[in-house]
Amino acid sequence: MKHIRLYITVALLALAGMMATGASAQVLRDADFNSIGRINGNGVVRDATMHSIGSFDADGTVRNNTGKAVGNIKQLEIYDTAGSRIGYISTDGTVRDGESNVLGYISINDGKVTDAHKQTIGFARGVRVDWIACYYFFHMFE
Repeated sequence: MKHIRLYITVALLALAGMMATGASAQVLRDADFNSIGRINGNGVVRDATMHSIGSFDADGTVRNNTGKAVGNIKQLEIYDTAGSRIGYISTDGTVRDGESNVLGYISINDGKVTDAHKQTIGFARGVRVDWIACYYFFHMFE
């Protein structure tokens, strides 16, 4: 029963994220609420100067600005290109590395992103939590 609830929660989070990002580009902000980039509904990630720095494919592949695969997302789990799990997001928005150490938190309600010490590092309202984690915690576009 617990596994069924987890799968339902994951599905609802993914659906909510897809619906939120499907309408238009969502702004990525730093702790001071300054715009630092955007993610559009097609998964294209842009920096503050609107240059493409990567993308999220529909199949979960994460790509850098040259189109090279740098990772993969599967059901709120983040993998590197070798297939090793480098992190995951719990249903409460807690982001953990591959060894289950807390990296930070993503508020499902308002998109606030905080580090492990609960210090605000950014905001990404209306963006899928797995995309937020790849951007803020796993730095897949640097």
